[in-house]
Amino acid sequence: MSEFQNVSVVREANIYFDGQVTSRAVIFADGSSKTLGIMLPGEYEFNTSEKELMEIIAGDLDVLLPNSQWQQIKGGESFEVPKDSTFKLKINKVTDYCCSYIK
Repeated sequence: MSEFQNVSVVREANIYFDGQVTSRAVIFADGSSKTLGIMLPGEYEFNTSEKELMEIIAGDLDVLLPNSQWQQIKGGESFEVPKDSTFKLKINKVTDYCCSYIK
């Protein structure tokens, strides 16, 4: 899906790692949410409170999920992150992403 209909967008950006990772929240009528963002090259560690689906729209990264090995992910691919976990990313080139929070 390249476009979302009938949503609210939170005006203020989420800014992480001194501006290397940014996103904006999109809220749907049913209360579900996603974030749309950009990650610049670098290495990052994130924590989750909910299960997440990370859809990589464009870019190139490596991900280390819990109890797994590093995996390469490119634009057009996705991966899921378990609830209440930590995962690491190595962003190899500017990466455009959509993160869905799964309850």
